[in-house]
Amino acid sequence: MERQVLHYPRLDTVLNVEKIIKESDEPLSKNEIDRRLSKQIMRPTLNLILEYLEESGKIAILKEGIIWIYKEDVSNKLKLKLNKAVTVM
Repeated sequence: MERQVLHYPRLDTVLNVEKIIKESDEPLSKNEIDRRLSKQIMRPTLNLILEYLEESGKIAILKEGIIWIYKEDVSNKLKLKLNKAVTVM
């Protein structure tokens, strides 16, 4: 079943949500993320952003809250290895 989206978030809003979750030392609730945003967003928009971040492997939504799980250094090392493998072929 396809969900109808009334409003897609702007890139700066997605990046702000990412930053808030990434910089937190503890799991955050949706309400806490909403409080920490510089501007208020509608709950369906926040839900869409969180769904995107979870599907892209950047966050995990646990019963304790939302946490950042993406590791940039691991991703960069993998990219370097893949580039070396392509160069060798």
